[in-house]
Amino acid sequence: MTMRLADIAARAGVSKATVSRVLNGARGVAAGTRDSVLTALDALGYEQPPRQRRAELVGLITPELDNPFFPALAEVMGQALTRQGYTPVLATQTPGGSTEDELTEMLVNHGVSGIVFVSGLHADTTADTRRYGRLHEQHVPFVLVNGFSPRIEAPFVSPDDRAAMRLAVAHLAELGHERIGLAVGPERFVPVQRKIEGFRTGMQEHLGLSAQETQELVQHSLFSLEGGQAAASALIDLGCTAVMCASDMMALGAVRAARGRGLSVPGDISVVGFDDSPLIAFTDPPLTTIRQPVKAMGQVAVDALLEEMSGTPPPRTEFVFMPELVVRGSTAAGPRGGQRPAGGR
Repeated sequence: MTMRLADIAARAGVSKATVSRVLNGARGVAAGTRDSVLTALDALGYEQPPRQRRAELVGLITPELDNPFFPALAEVMGQALTRQGYTPVLATQTPGGSTEDELTEMLVNHGVSGIVFVSGLHADTTADTRRYGRLHEQHVPFVLVNGFSPRIEAPFVSPDDRAAMRLAVAHLAELGHERIGLAVGPERFVPVQRKIEGFRTGMQEHLGLSAQETQELVQHSLFSLEGGQAAASALIDLGCTAVMCASDMMALGAVRAARGRGLSVPGDISVVGFDDSPLIAFTDPPLTTIRQPVKAMGQVAVDALLEEMSGTPPPRTEFVFMPELVVRGSTAAGPRGGQRPAGGR
């Protein structure tokens, strides 16, 4: 072992004591010095030491913070982690900024004990899932929220998107709407695919429409206010008297689209959101929406991660939570006799 330390030290240009500190994961070693020692290990054919973990740190990766749902969920998980003696580290993707892979690498390099991914690449059916396999190889526990893939071995936590859409369709159909549209994000995402499935089922159950007949009533856009506005405009052009949206932000965009055409909400167009974000009850009009059980989902995600970290992993399956329809002022009785809104064609 002495010769090994000497060889490594000579190769890296540092002292044997420094090599020992790097191998033992001691703090206070400059990043450049540590990299030199690890490079010397590789060059001499030695196995690198297992990464030392700072047991108090847990990473939370979210796609954005503009949508109020994400900070609300991060707050729930952060509080649950703090109660258990852990320090949450929130890492957020920004346009033109760090990617999910870069944020993951940063967190792993800081020795986090585990990571929760919220609406990440695991929800993208076109993404390479091998990145999560590498985390298993690095022995980094993780939990995935909102999006399921059978190719990834991990606990998943999701709302029941199909049931959510059926609830919304049932509500609007009971109000007399016969022309109902759905504004969602890109089709490659699992939650979007599930929402479309639930929408089609609801339209069949309550209005007797086939999947083919409802196809044009689904508009894909971005998960943003502007995306909701664009999708809702297209749906209004198709004669829809009600618009269901994949997020509350999209729903606010739908309200803007209606008003931009001189239509009232809910007098001419009914709008349903998704999430029940904080303050959404105080919009004009207060938004009818599908409430995600944020507290329950966040707590279960943390519980599953802590079990993964303890070495007694929970079932590698999906924990699915039933959403709730919250009726407020953005939905009302539909036009009689299937009459289309004045702003439609």
